[in-house]
Amino acid sequence: MINKFTSVVIALVGLAMLYVGSQLLLAGGTPFYAIIAVGLLITAIALFRNKAIALTIYAILMWLVLAWTVFEVGFDKWQWIPRGDLIGLIGLWLALPWVVRPLTRAAGHERRFHPLLGGTVAVMIVIVIGLMFYDPFPQPGTITTPRNSALTDGAGEEWTAYGGSDSGLRFSRLNQITKDNVGDLEVAWTYHTGDLRDTAKDASEYTFEATPLKVNNTLYFCTPHDEVHALNPETGAVKWKYQPTNNGSLMWQHQTCRGVSYWDGSVQPQGAETAQAQVATAAACRKRIFNASIDAKLIALDADTGKLCEDFGNRGVVDLHTSMGEVRPNALMQTSAPLVAGNLVIVGGAAMDNGYSNGNPSGVIRAYDVQSGRLVWNFDPANPENTQPIAADQQYPHDSPLAWATLSADVKNGLVYVPFGNAAPDEVGIERQPESNTEKFRDTLVALDLHTGAFKWRFQSSHNDLWDRDNPSQPSILDIDYQGQKQPVVILPTKTGNLFVLNRLTGQPVYPVNQQEVSTSGGVTGQSFAASQPVSALNFIPKALDEKAMWGISPFDQMACRIEFHSLRYDGNPWTPPTESGTLVFPGNIGVFNWGSVAIDPQRQLLIASPVRLPYKYNLIKRTPQTAEKRLFTKENTPFWNENYQGDNAINIQRFASSLGIPCIAPPWGQLAGVDLTTGKTRWLRRVGSTKNLKTTFLPGPFPIGFPMGMVAHGGQLVTAGDLVFHGATADNFFRAYDSTTGELLWQQELAAGVQATAATYMGSDQRQYVVVAAGGHGSLGTTLGDSVVAYRLKK
Repeated sequence: MINKFTSVVIALVGLAMLYVGSQLLLAGGTPFYAIIAVGLLITAIALFRNKAIALTIYAILMWLVLAWTVFEVGFDKWQWIPRGDLIGLIGLWLALPWVVRPLTRAAGHERRFHPLLGGTVAVMIVIVIGLMFYDPFPQPGTITTPRNSALTDGAGEEWTAYGGSDSGLRFSRLNQITKDNVGDLEVAWTYHTGDLRDTAKDASEYTFEATPLKVNNTLYFCTPHDEVHALNPETGAVKWKYQPTNNGSLMWQHQTCRGVSYWDGSVQPQGAETAQAQVATAAACRKRIFNASIDAKLIALDADTGKLCEDFGNRGVVDLHTSMGEVRPNALMQTSAPLVAGNLVIVGGAAMDNGYSNGNPSGVIRAYDVQSGRLVWNFDPANPENTQPIAADQQYPHDSPLAWATLSADVKNGLVYVPFGNAAPDEVGIERQPESNTEKFRDTLVALDLHTGAFKWRFQSSHNDLWDRDNPSQPSILDIDYQGQKQPVVILPTKTGNLFVLNRLTGQPVYPVNQQEVSTSGGVTGQSFAASQPVSALNFIPKALDEKAMWGISPFDQMACRIEFHSLRYDGNPWTPPTESGTLVFPGNIGVFNWGSVAIDPQRQLLIASPVRLPYKYNLIKRTPQTAEKRLFTKENTPFWNENYQGDNAINIQRFASSLGIPCIAPPWGQLAGVDLTTGKTRWLRRVGSTKNLKTTFLPGPFPIGFPMGMVAHGGQLVTAGDLVFHGATADNFFRAYDSTTGELLWQQELAAGVQATAATYMGSDQRQYVVVAAGGHGSLGTTLGDSVVAYRLKK
């Protein structure tokens, strides 16, 4: 009876596999799943007829599947899962005594063990156990560059700016915590902000991504509702809070605040500031915290008390809507920390992606006097020659490229670096004018005079961007000894995976940049394409996909991914034109790099990166006069990005994932890499993160087991002179420490919420080094939400 039931189950599996495998074959895919299905059906028929040959047939099928698996993916155990899990489980069941005995009894030689099938299953088990200790992906290696401790770049005992300093290195010279003692870290204190998401009022992408500052004997950070909290750095006790009117909205595309900025009062304002104002400043707001809020306000707070600085702007606030003309609700945002350099506080801005075809906020860069809030200069990509402050009765033109990431400054050389991104609409370029200033500054790194905003040079990281290839990361500034010659460089991470290494004084590439020819055919009618795209010698552009790269947790979801892969246009590179019929874009708009940027140890000329590998599906949806203002794929009271109202096409962007919510490509989806900047070579590469706490559609709760596949990491790294890398960011709620020389995992701790933030480190007044990180999760990434700030130090 057991065998009859088993044969029916195998037959049903075989029929289902034959149906889906035939669809895959018709789509141009592998015939092997159809072949497996035939083997299953033959086995089922023989088993139903109580023939012992069913076991022999199935053993042969298992060997064929093994050979095919090795042919397709080698010995990557994670890619064996969809190819062999179901086949292996059936084989194990068929090899059990209560299946074997009735079949061999009918053949006249009853036994409990079938030599061929039992031996096959035993061999397969041994192979699988062996694979548990082997991973072909990691690239082991060692970065051997010596440390030059005399260099003082980056952060010291304080953490004075979002990236540690205005150079954006995310590096600390502190070395009390080292790779030898990091295992002795313990929680020093945990602070709860009390700022939690209100599902009825706050955006779906509600994220606590802040990097705290430690300066003025205080720890400062902001929350998603733009509260600013000031804590005692050694105990986590509250000194003060600034709590503005709640600015949550379901319509914000990104509800976050990544950091605040600090002015210590040491550089006095220039120009027409009155003696009376300077005297007032001596008594109040001598030191200032600046926050750029989600609702586009620049706020100045007294660093000692948290009170608004009454002499800044309008009683402590500069409204960044000024001179922007008509701004639609929730269309203008600030998500990144402003840049404080000298006596200026400098901001860019963000706009809703593809909300409207035109009439979107300007991407102007504005520099304000830190004391008065007076506009000192503005760099408008639409009018780059005129940096004098705009007249009160004028406005900046709409629809120019924006810079939403934090800027960087080379104060010594008087330069500020602006990573401009795209201009809406991001993925449709029918109306673009190739010779316009918008096109010249789209996706460009721009160097400006720090004091006047005058244009110095530009470098375009993507030509005629149709994929949302914003420059999302804060640029990093340092000197490197490349090929035996010292070079002053700025490093720009991009969504494509390029790391452009440029001379920061001239904009000329230091590492070679080649132009790769790409397709200029297809796409929507009237669309034009760049004939080539820049590729840096240092890049983490993911390897081109093919059908064999598709993944799943069973053969069925993997076959579904294979079929969909064949249905999408994909040219084998990141620049496949978006189409109305569907395009696979890899990497997708989350990018290989995003706001987390990279971390660089300038003393060892060592770069740490966490590249992401996720493909997305782009579908352009034709708009007509009748649908010009109609919502096409979002619900009421939710953000309407990518609707591109009044435009030629709306843009539907979705993760390329199975019905189970799992990426369709094989892991790793997240990596950690170490680069020797003296050579430009990647010296080590590892998977980062595990499946624990992963949310899926096939489980009622988070995935309970932490398989180290390599998970998406949305956040940045901290690197220290203790030869350590601190990294959270992964979708599993863990905070980890790695050896920066080899990439070896040294320490980890699971937190109550996702660590989608970049850590900071500082020396406390107790002469103990602290590492502090925000753990509040990420609404879109699906990690656990929370409100924690956690500080670590070594056990005594």
